[in-house]
Amino acid sequence: MTSPSPLAGEGKLSRSDSRERARRISKLRSRAKAMRSQSTEAEHRLWQLLRAHRFSGHKFKQQVPLDFYIVDFVCFARRLIIEVDGGQHAESEHDQRRDAYLKAQGFRILRFWNNDIFENEEGVGELILSALRSPPLPNPSPARGEGLSGASNG
Repeated sequence: MTSPSPLAGEGKLSRSDSRERARRISKLRSRAKAMRSQSTEAEHRLWQLLRAHRFSGHKFKQQVPLDFYIVDFVCFARRLIIEVDGGQHAESEHDQRRDAYLKAQGFRILRFWNNDIFENEEGVGELILSALRSPPLPNPSPARGEGLSGASNG
């Protein structure tokens, strides 16, 4: 049996599913807004480098909802996500699942520990600049159900 084609209007969400998705998106947006105003010291310090096209002319956004996750910083043009992590993220299974999902959507992810930002800001900046200069990953087509590898998700 073939799965429904969303491009042909098949497999649409029911009204209750649409309302639930809209509710979840609204909740994520509110949480992201709150996180922007309550950033950690390390996030604030890195944001001062990245904001307002200050970092090599690239536009970054802070605390952005992407599907069902909130990322610390993202440059959509280069499909680059930057995460600033404290000790609670050490070997986190949630972070591994989240990273795998975001990579499947065509994003590259850089993770920095808080102390890296405080103790080696120049090195962090060099790694970010290097990632920005490298070509972005191929952009998968969600309309065709493709992940990064081009394999069907269905």
